[in-house]
Amino acid sequence: MFEYEEKYSEFGLVAGMDEAGRGPLAGPVVCACVIMPLDEDKRIDGVNDSKKLTPKKREALFDKIINTAISYSIIEVDEKTIDKINILEATKLGLRRALDNMSVKPSTVLIDALTLNSGIREVGIIHGDSLSYNIAAASILAKVYRDRKMVELSRNYPEYHFEKHKGYGTKEHIELLKKYGKCEIHRDSFIKHFV
Repeated sequence: MFEYEEKYSEFGLVAGMDEAGRGPLAGPVVCACVIMPLDEDKRIDGVNDSKKLTPKKREALFDKIINTAISYSIIEVDEKTIDKINILEATKLGLRRALDNMSVKPSTVLIDALTLNSGIREVGIIHGDSLSYNIAAASILAKVYRDRKMVELSRNYPEYHFEKHKGYGTKEHIELLKKYGKCEIHRDSFIKHFV
């Protein structure tokens, strides 16, 4: 998990970036950027691709990451913007904003197979959230933040059960979408087949 960090840390601070919520039918895409200290005594056990962790484990790691990070930033891009510019461009926009929002600037940013043309050295790593400590930390920040956001939004739209499926296109979500029609946080460009 530290191979890329150790390779690029000779140039200065290394950040990792990742997103959560590219696939759902509703809600924002959330992008995170984080610079974690690489000293062995400050490394957090259990940091891995957020998809490989239980919700309880992610929640516990979220607080440890934000309390340990040298700098971090979490940005959401709403469903209106996703519909307007498409999910790939919305993701890139969120990642660029997350990087711009960092209080401490990295010299290298590790990113999961996207190019941002940020002006900072970018290293694209396929399956980066399983191969880089910083990208894995960013994936946890983005995922937990987005899950919490969807639980919060579910209170405004209880009939859709967003707290359970977080906006993803589960069988239950699609059935509820067909039953009630769309709500304000649905992505029009994602739900054409169902409504």
